[in-house]
Amino acid sequence: MSTRLPMRPPGNVPAVLLGFQPALALTGALCLQQNLGSSSPGRKQSKENTITINCVTFPHPDTMPEQQLLKPTEWSYCDYFWADKKDPQGNGTVAGFELLLQKQLKGKQMQKEMSEFIRERIKIEEEYAKNLAKLSQNSLAAQEEGSLGEAWAQVKKSLADEAEVHLKFSAKLHSEVEKPLMNFRENFKKDMKKCDHHIADLRKQLASRYASVEKARKALTERQKDLEMKTQQLEIKLSNKTEEDIKKARRKSTQAGDDLMRCVDLYNQAQSKWFEEMVTTTLELERLEVERVEMIRQHLCQYTQLRHETDMFNQSTVEPVDQLLRKVDPAKDRELWVREHKTGNIRPVDMEI
Repeated sequence: MSTRLPMRPPGNVPAVLLGFQPALALTGALCLQQNLGSSSPGRKQSKENTITINCVTFPHPDTMPEQQLLKPTEWSYCDYFWADKKDPQGNGTVAGFELLLQKQLKGKQMQKEMSEFIRERIKIEEEYAKNLAKLSQNSLAAQEEGSLGEAWAQVKKSLADEAEVHLKFSAKLHSEVEKPLMNFRENFKKDMKKCDHHIADLRKQLASRYASVEKARKALTERQKDLEMKTQQLEIKLSNKTEEDIKKARRKSTQAGDDLMRCVDLYNQAQSKWFEEMVTTTLELERLEVERVEMIRQHLCQYTQLRHETDMFNQSTVEPVDQLLRKVDPAKDRELWVREHKTGNIRPVDMEI
């Protein structure tokens, strides 16, 4: 699976996990004198090698070198949900992480509905058993004599036996299928809310740090213009500004450059933290999804086993279910889902000045 990805992740990502070299440190105020172009709220090109979209910095598409996926042997959540996606309703954008959370919450709801489905199946079994037992007590044709009378009595007794089998089936469905499905990951929604808030807070911090970078960049540009103007005025003697004024303007420009370096460093730290938490959390969501699918598959297999034991004469009704359950493949399901819903496989990198 070959794909084009960014030059490197942000600076603080563990090298053991990602196999990347740390970001190069910023050096000197001179680099701050270059490429200070205009900015816009949604999209900012800090330098030709990087581009910032919704406050997240990515490598520029025209300069992006080849890079391995974090998990190149599978379709993992941690590789395909870094970019934001347009909201289908046209209300801005939806973060890639939010799509993953929505999938998890939908999975929880589906599991709950499966449990409700099994509960309805139990009610049907119980009602069926009740009607069979009632019919077995019916006195119709009770006057039949001889061997035919004995055979007829056995027909009615078989109904009572069958009613008992269906009652046992419904009891096992409750304890071995319905209840586990309902109780699995009881606090899941609360945990997902915590996850959502944590990642959202990190993204807000990143946006705040980005705003500080833009403010510092603007301040540096103004200081540079002021220094340039005063220098020109002194050279052509249009002003009585002294060398001291020039030195003061130069100090302010240097200080503005230092401020920008500090803001960029804080921004990169915030982005690195967000990056690390995104990787950790998406891998955990992936693990939980596999756990959920495997758990449901296991209990649906238990359902079909109970059906086989209950009604050996009607196996054909559950055989197609057995065939499909044998084909359940969380990894393939994830690949298909990721292909349809992925928002972008380009990971963030440090902003360059």
